[in-house]
Amino acid sequence: MKKEKRMIGFNQMLDEKYGKPGSKARDKWEQGYATFELGVMLEEARLKLGLTQEEVAERCGTNKSYISRVENDATDVRMSTFFKIIHQGLGAKLDLKILLVE
Repeated sequence: MKKEKRMIGFNQMLDEKYGKPGSKARDKWEQGYATFELGVMLEEARLKLGLTQEEVAERCGTNKSYISRVENDATDVRMSTFFKIIHQGLGAKLDLKILLVE
């Protein structure tokens, strides 16, 4: 008899692997994912503007490798530096929201 495979949703998979929201492991995963998302958003905005990492770095007083590390989630970035990259490097504005979860 063939064993039936079960399909699970993404949140259920996260619950099984990292625990329920609010657990230490899940919070750590969600924080890492948020950092990854910011890097992807930065890269997408830069590409949409037709800028290279080097051009963005020059505009905000850092170097290309730092911009690359931020985009690829390889470094923690200070909020002040991230704002500088957005404002000076991209000439853009960052719109943040805080979502309250129960």
